Amino acid sequence: MTMSVEQLWSLPETALIGAYAEARRRYAEKKFERDTQRARLEWMRAKLFVNTPGNVTERKAVDVSEELARKGQEVREMTRDLDMLKIDVDVIDTMIRLRGAQGAPQVQAEETAERPAEPEGE
Repeated sequence: MTMSVEQLWSLPETALIGAYAEARRRYAEKKFERDTQRARLEWMRAKLFVNTPGNVTERKAVDVSEELARKGQEVREMTRDLDMLKIDVDVIDTMIRLRGAQGAPQVQAEETAERPAEPEGE
């Protein structure tokens, strides 16, 4: 995350919503990229499986291919990065929700403190 929780908390509401929209955009882009790479990896595995001679047991050795292992590692790393972006989105979403939840009770408490005490029995 580019900002700390304290910085997010002190941001004006419009800037916080903008940060949320930006984080969601980055998350969607990375997810699309990761899903594309995952599909390419599955396509490569299927293609190699079909083109490998031998019976099904011998074809299972396709998964130990060095290139496929490297691509699989890249997809796992992309998944980790995607998870980190999802955390950013969730933290900003939580900040927005907390601000909304805390805003109402504070206003009510201030209103009751400012009202003059009404004498009883009159």
